[in-house]
Amino acid sequence: MTIKAVSIRARLARALAVWALLWCAALGLAVWLQFSQEVDELLDDSLQSVAEGLIGPLVAQQLTARPPEPEPEPAPGDGRRFVWQVVEGTQVLGSAVGSPAAPLQTTPTPGFSNRPGWRIFGLALGRDSRMLYVAQSREERLEVQLELGFAVVLAAVPVAMLQILWLNWRVRRDLRPLQDLSLRLAHYDPLQPGATLGPAVYEELQPVQAAIDALAARLAQRVARERDFTAHAAHALRTPLAGIDAQLAVALLEAHEPLHGRLQRVRAAAVRLQHVVQSLLALFRSGAEVQRQPIVLADLVARLPLNPKLTPEVSATQPLHADEDLLTAALLNLADNALHHGATGLLFSTPAPGVLRIADDGAGIDAPRRQALQAALDAEDYAGRTGLGLMLAGLVARAHGGRVELPALERGFAVELRLEPPA
Repeated sequence: MTIKAVSIRARLARALAVWALLWCAALGLAVWLQFSQEVDELLDDSLQSVAEGLIGPLVAQQLTARPPEPEPEPAPGDGRRFVWQVVEGTQVLGSAVGSPAAPLQTTPTPGFSNRPGWRIFGLALGRDSRMLYVAQSREERLEVQLELGFAVVLAAVPVAMLQILWLNWRVRRDLRPLQDLSLRLAHYDPLQPGATLGPAVYEELQPVQAAIDALAARLAQRVARERDFTAHAAHALRTPLAGIDAQLAVALLEAHEPLHGRLQRVRAAAVRLQHVVQSLLALFRSGAEVQRQPIVLADLVARLPLNPKLTPEVSATQPLHADEDLLTAALLNLADNALHHGATGLLFSTPAPGVLRIADDGAGIDAPRRQALQAALDAEDYAGRTGLGLMLAGLVARAHGGRVELPALERGFAVELRLEPPA
């Protein structure tokens, strides 16, 4: 199962956005809860002030025995927030436009009181049972509180957005060393002498880079030991193999005719073993410095100890600069592969500068198999996926800074060694 990678910056940005919205909502709620009582008190003070402001004219009208005059019809949008009534018992003697038809209170109730939908303040008009009630609707009071809460939230949202933008920029800048580290790792060769990632930008990255450098040092030490062993073993085997080949050549001259066929087969096996040893030496050298020189392809092919069953053909039209020893080992193994798959002819060509192609007329392979081999070569996943010939070709091409490609052919099989670094 493939695990999808998650962006740290994206996760932090989403978390910041969520927390900013929650912070705005919490701030608005806190302000609304904190100041709702203060707003109630302020509105109560206004309610009482309105009542005290009305009582003087109403008392004067009562002393002159004139009924209180109703307020004129309010103009649309005049922002009137209070209504009043002059009540005696259960009878409304006078009221403001917009006040309820029924008395706000049916019994004399001085001071503050509540009725469903209304907040009321009452004052007595003289010594009789007449009362002045000034009221404000609960909806109006709630609207004032909500407006205050929304005002706080709207004031906090731009600040929160600025904080999100700033934190997002800061997170992106602080995560940039991780991107730089990944780029350095992409070009980090632990086998190079003195290879190191350098000092860490952040203190938190120091143990990571130190662990990578330590791992690279252990890897380089292990590879060096393996190369030493391979080189020693290959050199130790090459001399006795050359002696065996010489002795077999002498035996062919001295042996009776019936033994010539068997001796030829033994000598061919010895030659193949020499090629394997030469390939091991090339594998050892593939991590070393490449010794480039101009290559005359026709001369190189002429020097290759190819099997007599293979007929080589050369078509060199482009210049070629490469390490001749490494190239020889790769071509010999590719030629052996071609012979193993039924090829009788080989075409060595240079389709582009720095590109060497070897194509055979063998059975070839189907497209899925060719694509699988190409993927293994690109990923350097050689174990159990490619033969010795393709593995060696891949190592030689990478030692030159290039890669191996397997072009599609209508018949046969082709390998291209791109021996120049990509532009």
